[in-house]
Amino acid sequence: MLFRNRFLFLLALAALLAFLSLSLQFYENSRSLFSQGKLEAKMAACGAASQTAWSYKGKQKWRMILFPIFLILVHLIPVNPIKEDGLNPKSRKRIMPDLLTEPPAIDPVYEARVYCNIPTIAERSMEGHAPHYFKLVSVQVLIRHGDRYPLYAIPKTKRPDIDCTLQPSRKPSHPQLEAFIKHMSKGSAAQMDGTLSSLPRYPSHSFCEMGELTQTGVVQHLRNGQLLREIYINKHKLLLSDWTAKQLYLETTGKSRTLQSALALLYSFLPDFDWKKIYMRHQWSTIFCSGSCDCPMRNHYLEEEQRRQYSLRVKNNDLEKIYVDMAKIVGIPTRQLRASNPIDSLLCYFCHNVSFPCTKTGCIGMEHFKVIKRHQLEDERERQEKKLYFLYALLATHPLLNQTVNRLQRIAEGKKEEVFVLYSAHDVTLSPVLSALGITEARFPRFAARLVFELWQDGKRPKEHFIRILYNGADVTFQTSFCKDYYKRSSKPMCPLEKFVSFVKRDMFLVFNSTSYYDACRRRPL
Repeated sequence: MLFRNRFLFLLALAALLAFLSLSLQFYENSRSLFSQGKLEAKMAACGAASQTAWSYKGKQKWRMILFPIFLILVHLIPVNPIKEDGLNPKSRKRIMPDLLTEPPAIDPVYEARVYCNIPTIAERSMEGHAPHYFKLVSVQVLIRHGDRYPLYAIPKTKRPDIDCTLQPSRKPSHPQLEAFIKHMSKGSAAQMDGTLSSLPRYPSHSFCEMGELTQTGVVQHLRNGQLLREIYINKHKLLLSDWTAKQLYLETTGKSRTLQSALALLYSFLPDFDWKKIYMRHQWSTIFCSGSCDCPMRNHYLEEEQRRQYSLRVKNNDLEKIYVDMAKIVGIPTRQLRASNPIDSLLCYFCHNVSFPCTKTGCIGMEHFKVIKRHQLEDERERQEKKLYFLYALLATHPLLNQTVNRLQRIAEGKKEEVFVLYSAHDVTLSPVLSALGITEARFPRFAARLVFELWQDGKRPKEHFIRILYNGADVTFQTSFCKDYYKRSSKPMCPLEKFVSFVKRDMFLVFNSTSYYDACRRRPL
């Protein structure tokens, strides 16, 4: 009975669609004839109804009835594209016209909100997604510290009044914030390299110091850690309850904001962890080059990139006018205002919803902010086009990527150490890594950005290993230069580990006409 009802329903629907299609054809033919001035003549010749039936109101009524039907049918009826030779091949693909539209305009306010990364709604992520027969064997995470107080102040203005103490009752907050504060007070048993042991484990100043992590920054990484725990611990059992210190590798730069960001993520990833199992390594270089930092050509390309930035800035008349206007408001020379990097400070006002600063002369406003932020976005776009930064990035990130590849290879060979890795770093760390990997569509690293490398073992072929790369929860594996075409000839939604290895060990140097990092660092361009 149910089958019969379904059949009758489908039959009726088919009849309705056929009727609508015929009505549409009649309407189109009629409209075509009318537009050519032939409709009235044809009606008269056929002895049809008087022309008054096709009055203006009548035509409008038909259009109102049939035009929406036409729009529906465009999406329901398959279209056979016409080739240039006039043939009409059979095709079941839905063909939509290519609209000739300008590329979307840069929206500096929207991009600034993305950069702030205010923790308000639950984030969707693609971490941990793989076919059921794959086993997750390692995760390496590179993060940017969370929201911070500005590194620079606009001269002769009041600094933004932001409280850097942690108060669970103040928004934004997190269910684990209070427990995090208590646990950090017990951290004397942890092993920390060098000067890390002298740094505070969480922010505590009622009036933020320059560059200090804010409560927003702590919450951002508590959320990061919680998300990664649900995927990697609860679902994939990457670490069991009896995990050991050797299964972790933790490294941070010597800034309190990166140490505190790492501890916030680690706490929600492994709640109430045993401090005796924690060994935090200190990395003195923001590009994590460790013992391989001597690279003259890296510095050369960085200097060329800085010249490009300067050239773009001096050509931007709108930006110069804004700087001149802001300098008058503040009462300082334009050059001094430029040197204070005002966008860094203005972003703090913006992200914390604090009014921009004022003086007796006037106020810095949203229009000032928009112009400076728009220039910053245009600079990022040109940076991708000119390739100088890309050359710098290849040499700057090779030591870190080489360390990552070596670790993944050891784990693929069966080693059980350092299966979870956390590097806590800066925007100047993540940005060149993204560029070197070829992920050109990625936004500049926001506060608390995360870049994740997953290593998977094929359960059907245990000797085969694959990687996935994710940026802020989005799968960017096939945006990389070394694996962008692999998905076209494979059904597996990840990249073979050997492709990543070949890229880091060999292909990174091809653009320099070199075969090694040492040679590429010293070979002058032709």
